[in-house]
Amino acid sequence: MYRIGVIGLGKIAQDQHLPVIAASDAFTLVAVSSQRGLSVPGARSFRDHAALLAETPDLDAVAICTPPQVRHAIARDALAAGKHVMLEKPPAATLSALSDLTVAAARRGRVLMTTWHSQYNAAVDAARERLAGETVTRLFIEWKEDVRKWHPGQAWIWQAGGFGVFDPGINALSIASKIMPRPLLIEQASLLVPANAESPIAAELRFAGPGDLTAVFDWRQQGGEVWDITVETASGHRLVLSGGGSRLTIDGVETVAEAPREYQGIYRHFAALLDAGTSHVDARPFELVADAFLLGRRTSTAAFHD
Repeated sequence: MYRIGVIGLGKIAQDQHLPVIAASDAFTLVAVSSQRGLSVPGARSFRDHAALLAETPDLDAVAICTPPQVRHAIARDALAAGKHVMLEKPPAATLSALSDLTVAAARRGRVLMTTWHSQYNAAVDAARERLAGETVTRLFIEWKEDVRKWHPGQAWIWQAGGFGVFDPGINALSIASKIMPRPLLIEQASLLVPANAESPIAAELRFAGPGDLTAVFDWRQQGGEVWDITVETASGHRLVLSGGGSRLTIDGVETVAEAPREYQGIYRHFAALLDAGTSHVDARPFELVADAFLLGRRTSTAAFHD
C-alpha cells in the first residue's frame, strides 16, 4: 500500500479525501497537516507541511488540499522531498505555476496528478463516447449554487487567485472539455464582481462556434443547485448531463444514473499512475478559466457578506 499524507484539512479533505483513503486498499493515511491544528485518528498530525515532510521520510505521496494560492510552494517542497503529488482542483493559482510543477515532477521522476473530480463520473464517460464524431450545434452549461452553503467562511476564495465562482465552475468546464468532440475556445466573457471582492460571484461565457455555445455560472442560487450541461447535435440528438455529471439523459431517456463516486475514481487513477510511474497533468479546464479572466468584461455588483 502507498503511504500518503494529506496537506490541508478543509471541507473537501474531510468530506472526500479522508473517507476515500480510509476505505482504499491502495493507500494508507500516515500523516496530515493543518494550520488550524486539526487531527485525524491514527495519523501523525503537524501544523505545517514542512514538518510533515521532514518527520515522515517514508511517505510515498501527498494530496494537497489547501487553497490554490499556496499550492505551488507546497508541491515544490513535496517533490523536492521525493514525494509523489496529487493536486486538488484548481491545481495552482496560475498556469505558469502548474507548468513549473510539471517540469519539476518530470525532472525528479515523481508522479504529478491534477484532480478534476467531476470527470470521474460514469455519465461523463458515456456522454463523451456518445458525442464522439458528432457535430455540436448547441452547448449550454448552467452551473448555479449557493456560496454560503458550499463555501461558508472561505475568505480566500474572494481574493485574487481564489477563482470566485469559477471554483465550482471549473468543474463544469472540466466536464465540457472532456466530452466535447472539438476543443472549446472562449470568445467572450462577462464577470460580475462584488464591490468588496477580487473574484467574480457570477459569470457568463460564450465559446467560439460553429454552434450556439454558452455557459452561465452563479453563486447566488437559492432553492437547490443546478449543475447541468445540455448538448444538441446536428443529427438531432439532445444530451443532458445533470447532477454535476452523475446522470445522463439522451433524447429524454435516462441512460446513466449513479451516485457520485468521483473521489474513489481519483484515488484508483492515482494508484494506477503510481504503479506505472506516470504523471497525468490536464491543464485544459484551467486554461479556460484563465482565458475567461483575460477576456472578461468586469462589472461591479453589491458587496457580498457571508
